Amino acid sequence: MPDVSFDRFYQYEEMSTLLHAYADEYPDLVSLESIGKSYEGRDIWVLTLTSKKTGAAEDKPALWLDGNIHSVEVTASSACLYHIERMVAGFGKDKTITHCLDTRTFYVCPRVNPDGAEWVLGEMNRKVRSSVRPYPHEDEPVDGVIVKDVDGDGRVLFMRQRDKHGPWKPHPEEPRLLVRRGPDEFEGEFYRLFREGEVTEYDGAMVKHNVPREGLDLNRNFPANWAPEGKQFGAGPAPFSEPETRALGDFITTHKNIVTAIAGHTFSGVLLRASSNAPDEDIPVNDLRAYKMAGKKGETLTGYPAISIYHDFRYHPKEDMSGGFDWVYEHLGIYFWTIEYWAPHRTAGVEVKKYSDWLFDHEDADDLTVFKFFDKECPGTAYVDWYEFDHPQLGKLEIGGWDILNSFHNPPLHLLEKELEPFPEWFVYQALMSGKLELVDARAEKVGDGAYMIRLIVENGGYLSTAGSEKAKGHKTTREVVAEIDLPDGAKLLRGKPWEEVGHLDGRVGMMASPVFIGTGFDPMDGGSNRAKIEWLVEAAPGAKITVGARQERSGKVSATVVCE
Repeated sequence: MPDVSFDRFYQYEEMSTLLHAYADEYPDLVSLESIGKSYEGRDIWVLTLTSKKTGAAEDKPALWLDGNIHSVEVTASSACLYHIERMVAGFGKDKTITHCLDTRTFYVCPRVNPDGAEWVLGEMNRKVRSSVRPYPHEDEPVDGVIVKDVDGDGRVLFMRQRDKHGPWKPHPEEPRLLVRRGPDEFEGEFYRLFREGEVTEYDGAMVKHNVPREGLDLNRNFPANWAPEGKQFGAGPAPFSEPETRALGDFITTHKNIVTAIAGHTFSGVLLRASSNAPDEDIPVNDLRAYKMAGKKGETLTGYPAISIYHDFRYHPKEDMSGGFDWVYEHLGIYFWTIEYWAPHRTAGVEVKKYSDWLFDHEDADDLTVFKFFDKECPGTAYVDWYEFDHPQLGKLEIGGWDILNSFHNPPLHLLEKELEPFPEWFVYQALMSGKLELVDARAEKVGDGAYMIRLIVENGGYLSTAGSEKAKGHKTTREVVAEIDLPDGAKLLRGKPWEEVGHLDGRVGMMASPVFIGTGFDPMDGGSNRAKIEWLVEAAPGAKITVGARQERSGKVSATVVCE
């Protein structure tokens, strides 16, 4: 069994070895492939999870799961590994997991951005937003702070320097903690605060924080509402311009069985759903019902609130997020969720109504609560006591404060597995929401000498429609159910077509919550709209075997062989 641990983060080579070990150890459940190369030439791995004995992966409804498109958000990679481990360990033992892998497929991409994560976790100790490719130009900054481990202790912290005009002050109850200075505070000890690093071309007066040379944000490089640099920082020169996002786009658009896609990020402890750029009123009714049902289950399992990006998670009330991963819903009609793993504030005991607002404005008491939590859980590591340092450009100052990689961006390692534990059940729940073609009846009825009526009845046994979403149906991004017949040599089709599209079949998503509506015409399930009957008239010899079936990209396929008697 792969030797995986969830009290650490894995660098690229170690993660690659683990993924190959899963494929070798569980050949009946796991396949591994590279879907492309990163900017620096690393493979972008996708692991496919399904029971191969019950059918091919592409013939089952699928859920896409990824993580770590942002370099420092390595918890999301661990969440993917944790899901893989839970699935392979539970198959054959847990009835829900077994049923899910028998009937559904998971495509798991643990590290979308292997270069960025390697910069963070490797010897470079460089933290960039996302891709390591220089953008929008290749020139090094001429002046200002270059963020780096200037004192060589393996961490990138903060630097503080006394300044009577500085915007930061020690918290009155905890002098190690810096909080914002109020407009009426003019007496006391104040500081300027910088990220740890060197200062190039320092003139003795001005210090600025440079915009990182590696300015790409791969999460803004997708096509839905994409905007250029002047309107959306880091979005790249065009949608899918980067090898990492292009690899994802190619895979998702060519794997037409994907019904739901979940992207993993940190931090804030929320489940974010579509849309980024439109209110709920613009989402088709049944899609919104499905989102809310999945969200309610997610809230119950994880404790994370399930919220709309547009209504509840915009960093600026008058600016939409552009070019995000929700292109899969806006363009393809694939249900989309972003998980922001890890809520340091909530774990510490600070309740927040709207996290995007809290980031910009909250009470000093909240900072103190969070500080005390980390000071107790991991003293001296998440928050480092200030110590003197003779800076090569700025002179005497102090280094310390938050190690944000191991406090805010990711949970302390001893809390990592506890944070990941609820999510596989939610992923399985969403996978099982998909539509699923089921065979109801297949028969051959003799209607004359050498003439047989072949009947096929199929139904959608799933919660969602066979299209997955109303958005997909409206955009025509997935085919209708296709019914087909395969005749043996000597048989002849007298009526009907070798194949034909018979429409989409409803799921249970639109059903009324009360049985009192059954038979009233109000319940969309009235009239059997989740079933289809197809008939063919054929000429065949007695004993001929005829294969009939139905298939649909997002809800699977069924087939049966009937005998003409």
